[in-house]
Amino acid sequence: MEYADAVDYVESLGKFGIHLGMERIQGLTALLDHPERKIRTVHVTGTNGKGSVTTFLANMLQQAGLKVGSYTSPHFVRYNERICLNGEEISNEDFAAVTEKTKAALDRFLAQGGEQPTQFEFITAMAFLYFAEKQVDCAVIEVGMGGLWDSTNIISPEVSVITNVTLEHTERLGKTIEAIAAQKAGIIKPGVPVVTEAEGKALEVIRGAAEANHAPLYVYGDDFSTEELTSSMDTQTFLYRLGEKELEVAIHLPGEHQILNGAAALTAAEILRDKHGVPDEAAMLRGMEAARWPGRLERIHRNPDIILDGAHNPSGVTVLRKALDEYYPKARRIYVFGMMADKDVSQVSDILFCPEDTIYTVLAHEGDRSEKPEKLAQRLHKNAVPMEDLTAAYQRAVSEAGPEDVVIVCGSLYLIGTFKELGLDR
Repeated sequence: MEYADAVDYVESLGKFGIHLGMERIQGLTALLDHPERKIRTVHVTGTNGKGSVTTFLANMLQQAGLKVGSYTSPHFVRYNERICLNGEEISNEDFAAVTEKTKAALDRFLAQGGEQPTQFEFITAMAFLYFAEKQVDCAVIEVGMGGLWDSTNIISPEVSVITNVTLEHTERLGKTIEAIAAQKAGIIKPGVPVVTEAEGKALEVIRGAAEANHAPLYVYGDDFSTEELTSSMDTQTFLYRLGEKELEVAIHLPGEHQILNGAAALTAAEILRDKHGVPDEAAMLRGMEAARWPGRLERIHRNPDIILDGAHNPSGVTVLRKALDEYYPKARRIYVFGMMADKDVSQVSDILFCPEDTIYTVLAHEGDRSEKPEKLAQRLHKNAVPMEDLTAAYQRAVSEAGPEDVVIVCGSLYLIGTFKELGLDR
């Protein structure tokens, strides 16, 4: 199978939609001889911050000299982005090879009467197969949605991480914080340590699940903590504390939320260190400093500063707004903004925008799920101007921005993907 054929095949599976459940992934991986059982893993879920924790942790393990896989979603431009080995995307040749092998297993599965797997389930099986074939020392696996019924949940990890828990995907995960937390807590396995940033009712659910599974629980604020030292768009430094241990850490992911995510990753690394002797402290510090995570407060230009952020839910844009208020308190803000129609546009708008902001609304992504720019502008009830073309909207925003202003392209990971695919970030 050639790479283009592999991409076409994976793309074709998108028509099967999203269907949570374990039977299809279990059947598919069984026919691949259970590659997920041949590798050590760390499992990461949460409403926001999953990808950041994954990249922090993968970098720390890599800096310790390990061969490290990471599985994240969604991608911006290429499916290859989701499956990485030591920070490098899977090659086109390997992508085609594992697609062909996984398709052969899927064909056998269907011939035996199995139910058609979803695209995400298929790519998850591909990732496990690739990591097993490359004999990774550890793979950091990000949950796609929820946790309990997510296809990644067939692993038995060394440690589980649950970042924060807020309302998201309520049509699939539940209408309350407690219901969603129960889905996230579904990744907790008997005796496997759990690290979490969750609080309030979500923490109560997670704590109960950990106790039921006799899983040691590490809670931010109780068992580990941070103290911010310095913060800018370039670098943040903070003190990390776990018991009697204290480390001064530098990271290059902006926003106070990244300090919390970094602390969760450091705690997971400490648990792995207790088990296996790696990563050592020096590797942890190097890995934290080396971590980069595109599309989340990603600055692509200075004077004016241009920022890309895929925040698409209330908790995500709360983080974005706090960062903008901290780093650009007096700057004029010009937005290029697109959202999916099934997201909470009104609440996102109330959190993110100031009355004086300039907003150009665009189509977040080609397809029926994207809110039309005209309707989006109407729903914002702000100084919003609909634009049919993303490139034109971006060029207009940049042309209007002075050197002290900030341009923010945001509202959807799909929008950031389209932006990058058009090459506007170069």
